[in-house]
Amino acid sequence: MIELTAADGHKFFAYRADPPETPKGAVIVLQETPIVNPYIRKITDGFAENGYVAIAPALYERANKASQNGEKLEVAVFVKGAGIDGPLADIQAAVDSVKEAGKVAVAGYSGGGYLAYLSANLVCGLACAIGYYGPGIQDEYREKRKIPTLLHFAENDPLIPSEEVIQFRANRPDVSVYTYAAGHGFSGSEEESYDKDAASKALERTLFWISQYVVGQPPVTLKNAGAYALQKSDKKKKKKAGADDGPPMD
Repeated sequence: MIELTAADGHKFFAYRADPPETPKGAVIVLQETPIVNPYIRKITDGFAENGYVAIAPALYERANKASQNGEKLEVAVFVKGAGIDGPLADIQAAVDSVKEAGKVAVAGYSGGGYLAYLSANLVCGLACAIGYYGPGIQDEYREKRKIPTLLHFAENDPLIPSEEVIQFRANRPDVSVYTYAAGHGFSGSEEESYDKDAASKALERTLFWISQYVVGQPPVTLKNAGAYALQKSDKKKKKKAGADDGPPMD
């Protein structure tokens, strides 16, 4: 664990994992639980094994310090009650701490997925963003993302109705959206809703997304990788009749 300091002076811990060789870039991991638990550390280690400096800031420390009755608060609850400035300041500090490694991506899960989506427009120094089943994202459809953004949703998520995901996708064609026949938290290996097949597919797409925008791989491997990839690979070609506007809702 390392200690970081946000711009407002708030000090907090973060779990950092470094790759065995020269890093290809960095990934900020935003957790879904009250602590940076073994699952989040495992995700962070996984990104490091794939060649990135990976860091998971303890966003809940600020939330718990703000609690008046000592009860531990979840990020989603804290954001609703106290706004997003504090958590985003902590994410910014995490980005600043690893920017020497190269371009930086942010990947968040559940409440952390919501913050990852917001970070795309509100945190400086990010190359791309990935959000997993973040409650509230479906309501943030008005603003175009400033950086390439990838989202993973579950079709059987009681917190995010499928019809709202469909509407979000229609409103935000600049965002790549994938859905999976699974429940909320399908990527969490310690969750009852863990779905190995969905988690594997989502991870493959996540790693491709990061390699594409952090490392700079040509964006032509996956079909319908998203509007940004299409623009970068062929800006001058006219769209063919009947072409798909985005990734499949699978």
